[in-house]
Amino acid sequence: MSPILVRPVREQLEHDRVIRLLQTKFRRRFDVGINPGAEQNSPVGTGPAAVFPDVVLVSQDRGRKVMAVIEVETVESVNNLEAMAEWIPFGRLKSPFHLYVPVQMVEVAKRLCADSNVPVAEVHTYHWIGDEMRFLPVYKAPAAAARATSPAAKVSTRPASTKVSARQATVKVKSPRPAAKKKPAAKAAKAVKAKKKPGKSTKRK
Repeated sequence: MSPILVRPVREQLEHDRVIRLLQTKFRRRFDVGINPGAEQNSPVGTGPAAVFPDVVLVSQDRGRKVMAVIEVETVESVNNLEAMAEWIPFGRLKSPFHLYVPVQMVEVAKRLCADSNVPVAEVHTYHWIGDEMRFLPVYKAPAAAARATSPAAKVSTRPASTKVSARQATVKVKSPRPAAKKKPAAKAAKAVKAKKKPGKSTKRK
């Protein structure tokens, strides 16, 4: 929880519940550390520079690399002070910063990220449908999207060049054939002219 923000009790309970639902969502792929409320269970960094995002996703291999940090906000905490105090520092970490906000606050969160130059990797919304919480991605940083598409682009350009060269090769092979067909047509035209000449000479006589 932000040191500059005291949420209403109801919002704080919802905030901590979302954190635990995200822990359940990601626990199959990552070792998930959470810092609900004022708890400081899973730091990122060491010493005085350590920070405590709401959710910390750590790889399950020996490297124990932090794959992403997540900050969950409620309606009251989507504001400029929160962006300056937590979003910007979390965005400057080596790990991607993901932001989760209520669905009705998504446009406000996007504007705050743009105005404060927050280096956020992804923005997600959350909302309840009955007793089920739904998470929906609504923004992905252009740099992350470009890295995801660049390998596919490199692969697709290579077959294109081979197809063009194959077409050029077939054109060169077929080009002599039309020239060979013109010779019989020329002979037939000469034969027709030869037949017409005797007819003209008989009319003059």
